[in-house]
Amino acid sequence: MARTKFIAGNWKMNTTKAAAIALAKGVAGGAPKGVQVGVAPPFVYLDVVAHALAGSGVLVGAQDAYFEKNGAFTGEVSVEMLKDVGATFCLTGHSERRHVLKEPTELVAQKATAIYNAGLILIHCVGEKLEERDANHTLDVVSEQLAELSPKIDDPSRLVIAYEPVWAIGTGRNATDQQAQEVHAYIRQELAETWNQDFADRVRIQYGGSMKPENAKGLLTQPDVDGGLIGGASLKPESFLGIANAAV
Repeated sequence: MARTKFIAGNWKMNTTKAAAIALAKGVAGGAPKGVQVGVAPPFVYLDVVAHALAGSGVLVGAQDAYFEKNGAFTGEVSVEMLKDVGATFCLTGHSERRHVLKEPTELVAQKATAIYNAGLILIHCVGEKLEERDANHTLDVVSEQLAELSPKIDDPSRLVIAYEPVWAIGTGRNATDQQAQEVHAYIRQELAETWNQDFADRVRIQYGGSMKPENAKGLLTQPDVDGGLIGGASLKPESFLGIANAAV
């Protein structure tokens, strides 16, 4: 089944307002046809980035969200707030949320459900740390993190899985094309067992382990790699667009 590749840039805690607008315009000016492209700026720049991208076809997303609709949750941002400023997708379970900010699996699951139920595209991140890979626990970890998804998620067009091997992010170590494909194929198999084969065949699975223009083509030509969740390389239009063009 042909799945439209989805290249999403996660800007993390980077950019200023002016830099965010310039970066967004740079991406919009060169985004290729036939590939879905999106960017996830910091919360405080979502509004201005959405305005900069208006009419371009480039999606605007958020890096996180809280699961409650509103209330006394100081510092948190709800999915309805995200929608109000133009966000159409949102990440959950990013490795930095899990391992740096210590989000437990129960919280990740609640966020994933809230994001999906709000009508946004959910990019659910899964992946193992170095010691887990070295202990041959990769598939166990990925399976446990996939189990955070509610079986009531029934629209495969609004579910994206991002496989991000934590050991390959900013460490100088990269997963080979075959290592990435092996885990992506396993994720699709797990989705088929939880939902059904048709659902699994429609869900896009991004690779999020330090994809760059230099290694993008090899990864993106693997049969179960349907795009990329891009970190550092998304902060310069030329490198991000280089990856997007490799997905055509």
